[in-house]
Amino acid sequence: MELGRGEMLVAFFSMALWIGGVTRVEAQLKVGFYSQSCPHAEAIVKEEIEKALGDDEGVGADLLRMHFHDCFVRGCDGSILLDSTNSSKAEKDAEINLTLEGFDIIDAVKEKLEAACRGVVSCADLLAFAARDAVVHYGGIQYEVPSGRRDGKISVATDADILPSPDSELAALTHLFVSKGLSQADMIVLSGAHTVGIAHCDAFSERLYSAAPALEVEYASELRKQCPRGSNNTAPMDPQSPHKFDNGYYQLVLGDRALFTSDHALLSTQGTAAQVKSLAGDYWGFQSKFAAAIVKMGAIGVLAGYDGEVRANCRVAN
Repeated sequence: MELGRGEMLVAFFSMALWIGGVTRVEAQLKVGFYSQSCPHAEAIVKEEIEKALGDDEGVGADLLRMHFHDCFVRGCDGSILLDSTNSSKAEKDAEINLTLEGFDIIDAVKEKLEAACRGVVSCADLLAFAARDAVVHYGGIQYEVPSGRRDGKISVATDADILPSPDSELAALTHLFVSKGLSQADMIVLSGAHTVGIAHCDAFSERLYSAAPALEVEYASELRKQCPRGSNNTAPMDPQSPHKFDNGYYQLVLGDRALFTSDHALLSTQGTAAQVKSLAGDYWGFQSKFAAAIVKMGAIGVLAGYDGEVRANCRVAN
């Protein structure tokens, strides 16, 4: 449907106001937000995340995905951490989030933070720090996390319906990211997080067993052994280095060895394919671009100032 000139002007000014609002909120986040109120906050988070990943190295990928899923639903307000109640099903119990692990790790870190600085560090900031520390644990770049987020009080499972599925195509992915103030380039860079972690077979089984799976033949054959029809098995996203945060994901995409349709979709146009090729050949370029993109993502829809609250327990509103 085409817009008339008047409607286009309204849309333009609405977007300008929205962008201005985002800019004002971003300005309230800052690196070192807890330097006075809880000076050891980030060190506490890092220590606890290192302990947790020492016990289960794979769960760092869950923490990274958890941060993404939190920010894209109601903004980066820790709403994904809230438990369901008798009257409301929360985000974490939405189907797309049922495979997420690591909520107990967030609980343990929050307990340490509360012991050190009661009522100071938000769950939303804790999750942003934890995602960064997981990236660093896997060998990714150390980046600064602006903080000062406040926690939301609402979590609704159906809100998670907007999250992209493994079957998403390029247009849908781009539309979602742009709607959150991110660019297509940001989307391609953030997709690089698929360089760590595992995927459940049912997330890509339709592609694996379709007539034209667009998967490299030998790799597809190996995957069918790991993932018989109807199985609930898992496969590493990057079998060569499942616990290394590198640019290997883009090499997999180029070689038709990435698991999801949404991964293969990055080759849909000459422009996106060129970006994938560039990232595949530039390790440090990927690292720096990923750091910038995840910091940008971490400012989506944040609550700051007097909005929201600082939860004492990340699972329940105060």
